[in-house]
Amino acid sequence: MRNDSRLSRMLHVLLHMARHEGPMTSEAIAAMLGTNAVVVRRTMAGLRDAGYVRSGKGHGGGWVIACDLERVSLLDVHRAVGGPRLFAIGNEHSNPDCAVEQLVNAALEGALAEAEALLVARLAGVSLAELSRSFDARCAAAPSGHVEEQARGPDRDRAADR
Repeated sequence: MRNDSRLSRMLHVLLHMARHEGPMTSEAIAAMLGTNAVVVRRTMAGLRDAGYVRSGKGHGGGWVIACDLERVSLLDVHRAVGGPRLFAIGNEHSNPDCAVEQLVNAALEGALAEAEALLVARLAGVSLAELSRSFDARCAAAPSGHVEEQARGPDRDRAADR
């Protein structure tokens, strides 16, 4: 099963947008992510509906940050992009009268609920601004431009950073 990377990819985009002067087109974002502009627009629509970005059409248009990065958590972004359930592990309910199924479900439900609560709390506790500051600190500590080069990747992000 393929991992759902919408959260990771949109956090990547949002941090680039926060550092970018002016709007970023769907095409530039798509080139940066190695995907299609239609996929970008579809995913960004959730961020727009939540008020985190806005878009403009025509010459000079594109996507821009429309929120205070201090007030937006990783959990907020996860929810805005329509992220899936946090865990794909689930219980079987095909035989609710089966004592073994009941026992197994009871054992799993507690563990899954605890794990999900911990993950939700961690995602809710990290803001986009915190990620941005961490990236800036990493850039400042690295040999001149080394982290910035790694962040761009081989020519993929250069168009988006212009």
